[in-house]
Amino acid sequence: MAKTKTRTLQLGTEPVGRLLWKYSMPAIIAMTASSLYNLVDSVFIGHGVGSMALSALTVAKPFMDICAAFGSLVGVGASTLVAISLGEKDYEKAQRVLGNVIVLNIALSALVTFVGLMWLNPILRAFGASDDTLMLAREYMIPILIGNVLTHIYFGLNNVLRSSGHPISSMVATIVAVSANIILDPIFIFYLDMGVRGAAIATMISQAIAVAWQFTIFLNPRELLHFNRKMWHLDMNIVVESLLIGLSPFLMNLAHSLVVVIMNNQLLSYGGDMALASYGIINRFTFVFAMIVMGLNQGMQPIVGYNYGAKKYHRMLSAFRLTALWATAVTSLVCVLGELVPDIMVSMFTHDNELTQMTIPAMRIVLCVFFCTGFQMVTGNFFTSIGMAGKAIFLSLSRQVILLIPLAFIMPLFFQLNGVWLAMPMSDILSALIAACMLQQFISKTKRHIQMTDIE
Repeated sequence: MAKTKTRTLQLGTEPVGRLLWKYSMPAIIAMTASSLYNLVDSVFIGHGVGSMALSALTVAKPFMDICAAFGSLVGVGASTLVAISLGEKDYEKAQRVLGNVIVLNIALSALVTFVGLMWLNPILRAFGASDDTLMLAREYMIPILIGNVLTHIYFGLNNVLRSSGHPISSMVATIVAVSANIILDPIFIFYLDMGVRGAAIATMISQAIAVAWQFTIFLNPRELLHFNRKMWHLDMNIVVESLLIGLSPFLMNLAHSLVVVIMNNQLLSYGGDMALASYGIINRFTFVFAMIVMGLNQGMQPIVGYNYGAKKYHRMLSAFRLTALWATAVTSLVCVLGELVPDIMVSMFTHDNELTQMTIPAMRIVLCVFFCTGFQMVTGNFFTSIGMAGKAIFLSLSRQVILLIPLAFIMPLFFQLNGVWLAMPMSDILSALIAACMLQQFISKTKRHIQMTDIE
């Protein structure tokens, strides 16, 4: 207990740069490893099956994200309740929350699997599947849906591990899953010649291995939180609390999936299946770097939140500025790679000449102002960290919904397929300007209403 209290006090005293490094690195490693799932599948599928398979994977991605969103609906809420219960020393409730994570995830995943398998074809059609990609997307999604319960339990238990004092174990579980996927993908895709179905099976087996690792921790009776026979009954109070807390990230994930679906259909209309494959390559390339920024955000959050509560505003803003600087460096690297060596980036995913020729100019357009997205993402998380969830949600929606969706319909009227690509950097730069205005307004208001010195 004394060590925990000392670590908390360090948030207000230790140098901000050292704190940010200490808190960010485990999160960056875990988030980057997690992002390699999609990257590894895309690389092996692109080289082992072909460009149409990449298009099918792009179609399946928003459906997978929606399935994962139901997992976050439970996992995020449950991890928050576990942290609160442990803080209150209500260990019995924390145990019940752990049991409810398992039971509720099993129930929700079964419902998602049933709905997904029953209406798979119309769902994939709505998400942008063409006659050429529908069967490939089906082959990929059927094993994913059948094993959906593993995905839900894996993400749910990882959230609980982090909130119960096992951030390293949570990171290890992620690395175990990704490492297994890297090993199994070529075996199922190339050696067993199972194509996209093999990639999906490899993903499910890798998650099963990670869940087995998590179970070894929670089956240990010496752990503060561990499985026992009294914890498996659903507690409706815990269920409602978990779902209400997890509703915000759930809705954000749904909004993101909606944007991807709209972009898929616009790209299919103006550029066909090859444009979808290009979009998939660009998304997966940028996703790895976006996860690094998310890791930085996770590291910044406790530092900013603690110092805001302690009224140490100079430390709060120092943490924000340093995080924004590091995040901008990461997204600037993406911008440089996309502009100067897009051919090398694309060659990681495919050697198809037609797909390569379409993706290289598209990547240059999409990533031309990507450097500003790091600042925009950090600013949104900054408002979350100080309890201004409304501002944070607005900033997230401004980039992906409020700006991108209208631009994705307007710009193609003038520039055809290039208009769809142009909609993305336009929404990036406009949302960054909105973030800058909101941040400046917050700082000005803070200066006026709270006596604060040495803010600059």
